[in-house]
Amino acid sequence: MAHSEMHRTHRIGWLRAAVLGANDGLLSTSSLVVGVAAAAAPKGQVLLAGVAGLVAGAVAMAAGEYVSVSSQADTERADLAREREELRSDPEAEREELAHIYEERGLDASLAVQVADQLMAHDALGAHARDELGISEITAARPVQAALASAATFSGGALLPLILVVLIPLALLSTVVTGASLVALAGLGALAAQAGGASALRAAVRMVFWGALAMGLTGLVGSILGTHV
Repeated sequence: MAHSEMHRTHRIGWLRAAVLGANDGLLSTSSLVVGVAAAAAPKGQVLLAGVAGLVAGAVAMAAGEYVSVSSQADTERADLAREREELRSDPEAEREELAHIYEERGLDASLAVQVADQLMAHDALGAHARDELGISEITAARPVQAALASAATFSGGALLPLILVVLIPLALLSTVVTGASLVALAGLGALAAQAGGASALRAAVRMVFWGALAMGLTGLVGSILGTHV
């Protein structure tokens, strides 16, 4: 019988990086545009600041994700190497350890031993990686995938405020960018929540709150600096 249940765990690796990238691209670039515009800078300087923010932010996001997830991958590889050596040097102790894990999950002792024996006969390292270390194919760290997802979605998120800089008159720019960005943030939060099976409304409200706070503070700083610098 085909397995018909739909789960979303396989999306964890790229979904976290993609949501973070899109949110950061939209929010940081919008805040930058609002802040520079509030400082009474010419439209060309506002656009230049936004483009610079897009390039720098996309590269920084990619590098940060790659380094962070690479560290996770290094830890996973080290744990697997240690587990492989323990399986080689003392397989009986590892079998008992695995059986004990299954007992703690609710199996009786004899069944736990049978399950441990059969799983270790099939794939000993895989069984210990999954049930002892919590490492599986679905959740394994993928640095390149995370880096590319973050850079691409950051750039995509940053495009909205840059397009508005080109199209909207300077006098209305801060208001339009703020409003459009908050709507986009709400939609992004709802979409990400739907992809992950969470509450769309809660995610949208959360995104709008932090977006409004960031753009409000940046606009305030830009206004103050534009007056006194």
